[in-house]
Amino acid sequence: MPTLNLPFETWESTRAWLLGPPLRIVLILVGALLLRWLVNRAIRTVVTNAVARADQHERTAGDRATEASSERRRQRALTMGSLLRSIATFVIASVAILTVMAELGLPLGPLLTSAGIGGIALGFGAQSLVKDFLSGIMMIIEDQYGVGDVIDTGEAIGTVEEVTLRVTRLRDATGVVWFIRNGEIVRIGNRSQGWAQATIDIQVAYDESPERVIGLLEEVVTGVHQDPMLAEKLLERPTVAGVESVTGGTMTIRIFAKCRPGEQFAVPRVVRERAKAAFDAAGVRGPAFPFGDPQI
Repeated sequence: MPTLNLPFETWESTRAWLLGPPLRIVLILVGALLLRWLVNRAIRTVVTNAVARADQHERTAGDRATEASSERRRQRALTMGSLLRSIATFVIASVAILTVMAELGLPLGPLLTSAGIGGIALGFGAQSLVKDFLSGIMMIIEDQYGVGDVIDTGEAIGTVEEVTLRVTRLRDATGVVWFIRNGEIVRIGNRSQGWAQATIDIQVAYDESPERVIGLLEEVVTGVHQDPMLAEKLLERPTVAGVESVTGGTMTIRIFAKCRPGEQFAVPRVVRERAKAAFDAAGVRGPAFPFGDPQI
């Protein structure tokens, strides 16, 4: 016949058990969720401040700032924030799961050993994938290139359309889309960062006066630099370097123009057009032909 104190003893033992592992498991899960929320909030704050600093930098930079560079910094900060949140979530979840398993009394030694062996096997089998991801992370951290940049990867030259942790997608001048694994990119030539320099060679007849031709070109580059439509494309006034070469019946005058990235192709066209107009007005002759004037 059951004793009267059995329910009391059962309740006491049940309460003791509830206040043991179940309560600790609940506290572990709640703590993990709280820690994840705090970490994600901190990451969002850092990303927001980074974006704000980038926008402030663009505003204080004045006319040297471009909308593309501002968007690039913003996208880079958001990408890094997403990557950090994913890493933080994975680490916190892994620690929480292992702690809960320890509270339940499950043997962690064999599990960790099996996971380690499986991780080594997976690492050998997917080392190229790991290499791609690590290279992608380093490219994003170091800001080697971004969407809209014109880059030379060695395999292809084109405009970047998308950057992920595994592949980079770019489109070349003929419209072909290239998908290049990040781990296979050995070197990167970025033609869109900072500034670009255009080298412009103007050819005139051999017997023209260098001082006269250089003086005309100085007036041309000054007019180009003062043109409001072209001022945004130039970082400084173009420089007339002087006589570059004298070959046969041709004298070549070289001009250097420091431009914004991507404008090193348009500015030389304008300089050549205005130089041609100035030469025609001043009577400066073009290069001499060895067999007389060309037939048109």
